[in-house]
Amino acid sequence: MTARLSDMAPHVLREYALIADGERGALCGPHGDLAWLCAPRWDDDAVFSTLVGGAGGYAVTPTERHVWGGSYEPGSLIWRNRWVTDSAVIECRDALAMPAQEHCAVILRRIEASADPARVRVLLDVRARFGQDGMHSLSRDADGTWTGRSGRLRFRWTGAPDAVLDGHGQLALEITVAAGAHHDLVLQISDRDGEPTPRAGELWRETASTWAASVPDFTDSAAPRDARQGYAVLRGLTGSGGGMVAAATMSLPEKAKAGRNYDYRYVWIRDQCYAGLAVAAHGPDRLLSDAVHFVAGALAADGANLKPAYTAGGGRVPDETRLPLPGYPGGADVRGNWVNEQFQLDAPGEALQLFAAAAGHGMIDRDLITAVETAISVIEARWQQPDAGIWELHDDWWTHSRLACVAGLRRAAAVPAFGDGDRLTRLAATITAETSRRCLRADGAWQRSPTKHGVDAALLLPAVRGAFRADDSRTHATLAAVRDQLSVEGYVYRYQQPGRPLGDTEGAFVLCGFITALAEAHQGNHAAAVRLFERNRSASGPPGLLAEEFDINQRQLRGNLPQAFVHALLLETALVLSEKDTR
Repeated sequence: MTARLSDMAPHVLREYALIADGERGALCGPHGDLAWLCAPRWDDDAVFSTLVGGAGGYAVTPTERHVWGGSYEPGSLIWRNRWVTDSAVIECRDALAMPAQEHCAVILRRIEASADPARVRVLLDVRARFGQDGMHSLSRDADGTWTGRSGRLRFRWTGAPDAVLDGHGQLALEITVAAGAHHDLVLQISDRDGEPTPRAGELWRETASTWAASVPDFTDSAAPRDARQGYAVLRGLTGSGGGMVAAATMSLPEKAKAGRNYDYRYVWIRDQCYAGLAVAAHGPDRLLSDAVHFVAGALAADGANLKPAYTAGGGRVPDETRLPLPGYPGGADVRGNWVNEQFQLDAPGEALQLFAAAAGHGMIDRDLITAVETAISVIEARWQQPDAGIWELHDDWWTHSRLACVAGLRRAAAVPAFGDGDRLTRLAATITAETSRRCLRADGAWQRSPTKHGVDAALLLPAVRGAFRADDSRTHATLAAVRDQLSVEGYVYRYQQPGRPLGDTEGAFVLCGFITALAEAHQGNHAAAVRLFERNRSASGPPGLLAEEFDINQRQLRGNLPQAFVHALLLETALVLSEKDTR
């Protein structure tokens, strides 16, 4: 009897690669096991969920013992697993077909043999609703194409005419590929009937050409390969509606058994702004216009009730609920997110920063100006009220939120098309004065809030974004405090929990490492910025993906994967560090 997909143990996060097309994404492990895919869209139920203790998966694995490696084709999310066995070198080229179809996921897998024949075992088990619904209505056409259903979904599988239904309810077969040849498998999963029959060669050509046309070379960056890959991640997480999900996954624990498991398959306004600002550092681009379009649409829809996050289609994020699954080891399965009831004041400030960057590239129209006016009105109405802040904690008078608004107002004031610049400058000065009165420590550094005296690495970012000049004494003092109190071996923590050592409650935040690198560059400390950049970009595994946190002691990624805003700041830092004089 063949192995059962649901019995395959999860891998450490650094070993997973992402394939994505903007509408959905799958994680592929080192044994060629697709352990995670929600279909047909990001926030739908998973059809492959062994990553989080569910059922359903799709594996292409050498039949012999093997060692694993792999890499992305440059500037894409086309992943190439590479296995060296006792008798052969085998590669499996994996991708989600592009251009993407909103209602149909198309998974491309091409098994390639080099100088010797390659033999692989293939298992497929499509299980909708996080593994609850097995495959049924299975049939094989005369040409060997399999069709079937799982829950409300339909699927079609080509390239596996000899597959059989095994004792575990999976489709299973072994394939031998002649030396120098390849074999294509194409799986379509849709919530509609009537999808066209796929042609593997044509799909591969379109996918490769779409990626080639979508990702800039970034030859002018400090790390062109990583910059391209960071951009490819952002592109792969951004759908046709312009929304970029915060991560491809849900419920992956930030710390074992700590209860910090979140669903990030939604579009955070803050993350969307960070991605747009990173791309704007390079030039006008589709991802910049996507970010502007999505954020402006959210402001137009909700105004002063702007939500921290939305579905990729612009809808309400569902309430947080638990799923009856074991979860990734150390975690628990949670879907939905509690931020749908929060207000985060930094979001309109980040939005103004994004809009000003877009205006700098000539992207000004009536919708943008209306969104600017709305963001300003939100800040005017709510800047004195408590909010949940960048880290989505309990409501407080968070310093970072106010300073993010100051940065946005000052940048917007410099754009004549955005109206009365003096008015915005006065409002920024008023917020700065009150925040200085309430949130400055005796050493001159910014503290987290009026009642929380510790420093926060996020407090470095508003100065980088234009809230203050590089020679501002508060900026100098805050950077010194972050270096002294939150930095360990080139990694940076968010803030210190009272009475707890760094690393006891959570890992270092990779985002904060890149923020600190930008802050050093803003001060003209180029060498220090490069050291931080190199340290934090090396926190990834072989596929080069980064999660939210990094466990320094165990050298492991923690939290959902890949984290969009981390890749956005990686890209921005690579671009900033390409300049000799970063002042």
